[in-house]
Amino acid sequence: MQKILAFLFILSSVTLMAQENKIPQTEKFDFKNLDAYIQILPSIQRVEGKVDYTFDVLAQEDTLRIDGRNMEFIDVFLDEQPVEFYSDEHRIYILFDFLPAKNKKLTFNYEVKPTSGMYFINWDLSQNEEAKKQVWTQGQGKYTSTWLPSFDDMTEKVEFDLSFEFPRDYQLIANGALKTVKETDSTRIWKFDMTVPMSSYLVGMAAGNYKSKRLTSSSGDEIQLYYNPEDSLLFEPTYRYSVEIFDFLEQEIGMPYPWQNYKQVPVMDFLHGGMENTGATIFSASFLTDSIGFKDRNYVNVNAHELAHQWFGNLVTATNGKHHWLHEGFATYYALLAEKAIFGEDYYYWKLYETAEKLKELSDSGKGESLMNPKASSLTFYQKGAWALHILRERVGDEAFRNGIKNYLKLYSFRNVETDNFIAEMEKASGMDLSQYVKDWLEQSAFKATQSLESLRKSEFIVNYLNIAALRETSLEQKFQFLEDALDFPVNDYIGQEAVNQLAGLQSESAFKLYKKAFETNNIFVRQAIALTMKKIPESLKPEFESLLQDESYLSIEAALFKLWEQFPAERKKYLEETRNLEGFYNKNIRMLWLTLNLVTPEFEPNHTQDYYEELAGYTAAWQPFQLRENAFSYLYQLGAFNPESLESLIKGTRHHIYGFRNYCRELLNELLKNEEYRQQLVEISENMTAEETSYLRSKINR
Repeated sequence: MQKILAFLFILSSVTLMAQENKIPQTEKFDFKNLDAYIQILPSIQRVEGKVDYTFDVLAQEDTLRIDGRNMEFIDVFLDEQPVEFYSDEHRIYILFDFLPAKNKKLTFNYEVKPTSGMYFINWDLSQNEEAKKQVWTQGQGKYTSTWLPSFDDMTEKVEFDLSFEFPRDYQLIANGALKTVKETDSTRIWKFDMTVPMSSYLVGMAAGNYKSKRLTSSSGDEIQLYYNPEDSLLFEPTYRYSVEIFDFLEQEIGMPYPWQNYKQVPVMDFLHGGMENTGATIFSASFLTDSIGFKDRNYVNVNAHELAHQWFGNLVTATNGKHHWLHEGFATYYALLAEKAIFGEDYYYWKLYETAEKLKELSDSGKGESLMNPKASSLTFYQKGAWALHILRERVGDEAFRNGIKNYLKLYSFRNVETDNFIAEMEKASGMDLSQYVKDWLEQSAFKATQSLESLRKSEFIVNYLNIAALRETSLEQKFQFLEDALDFPVNDYIGQEAVNQLAGLQSESAFKLYKKAFETNNIFVRQAIALTMKKIPESLKPEFESLLQDESYLSIEAALFKLWEQFPAERKKYLEETRNLEGFYNKNIRMLWLTLNLVTPEFEPNHTQDYYEELAGYTAAWQPFQLRENAFSYLYQLGAFNPESLESLIKGTRHHIYGFRNYCRELLNELLKNEEYRQQLVEISENMTAEETSYLRSKINR
């Protein structure tokens, strides 16, 4: 009997999988609403919840599927009656003789310990008061189903009304309008309401110690911007131009913002730059900046990109990965348009030029990709996609382009599309046959470099830049006058940088004369180019190079500090004194360089050497943002000065959820294992760590 039951169980599983591969479930069922109560238990990294799904049955079927990875399902009811179900590591299957009907209700409880999709930052360090504790989600890539029973299929759009129970000392942000907040002895219950449907990958939440400020767009939309209390001075430069971006996109797209409100929240150790959860963008805290850092690196592009997604991707969603450029290419293009409105036309054409160079290089190497390739790279989906829209706009004209975009968004709001749907609207709006355009820009793997160059040459700035760039292999004597003219006031940011870049490594009086003029432009980016490219500082330009330490550019200061310290040993104390209170970017680039230089300058504050070392090593702690840890690891490696705490943190880093940082830690660990002293220390430290934490180390030691 047991063998028969086992056979029937396997047969049932095979049948279910076969059904999945035939007709899309969306043709049999239409899910309307999810009302869920989600209890997040961060101290044990667990989620418990109850969900109520309302759906219509469109055609007779015997099995219904909802995605939920590694979940335990209990108390499963269909229209308040117990129903037969089966679950595996991927989803729950409801087994019932479904007939066409309206407003069916499926209810069940579930429990799960997410291993991805929802991230618990520093909750395993409950005794560390310095550790910033957060929980946030990242759903794109079919990961919402790791913590919420939902749909990995983008074509299933649902209205999500979610309530979250979370420890009461924290703020929680999620999609939709916040309706109520109720408190218990130890938790708060946050109830959010959505009014229209979206795909499951756009569900998002973040919780942490946040405050917020509310701004209002010209059209009256509420923009709620979150920040950590200790970052209050970074609020304005980080979120600079947020209202202007919102107003610009509404006007340029020609369609009002489609959701109830808009929120943005920075989180620690985020997987990407940002994620466009519907009405609730989550972005990396590494974009937090002050006004000096804003000039070098800022949040403007990501800010505009994620907001553009609220129309392109969220409101109108691709059917599958083949049409992914309809999300990323559009968001990249409209973000660039927003930056053009803020930073000017030269900036716009410079960014197009930069990406054209990268796309041409990829294409020339035989690695070009079609925009319709679902496995294409980010460079293709984002940058080639933006270029395709730039070319399309030039081809059909501004008016037709805007009308086509508006019609496309209106016709397919809250629906799924393919590229042909977009092209059809553009052909209607323009009255043009775009079949050749589709072949050249959407289907062809090669990048249309000639067409791109023709477009770029419509910018007088680009023509002038290319004329200067063409002199790179020309002797300084022959091009001196051209470079000198390029540095005339008012110097162009990019042309001025190109002129300086062509002086790299030159030590003649003619070069020094041009450097002198470049310094005198007082253009922050031209001076930055000097800091980054001048290899040997001539005595005649030493005062000017020293003045870079006062520039409002952390890139300039970092480069200048190191080069001055290295080339003028007698004045190291002066340079360290002048920069002692600077931190730099989010990764504390200047502070960590300063600490490292201090440690190898024994004559400077020798009584504080241990304090400075402990500060540097302290940035490797496992509770610190990964950007700080990586920077500190790099300097400790150069110093050959890892302590037991930093080695333990390095071992833990080999399992970090950030792919790039995890690989960095593994490569660094491999290098340290070549040193017998470090190898012995690592082995001893690992003996007091868990098997999970040391799995990578053991795989290398036990070979």
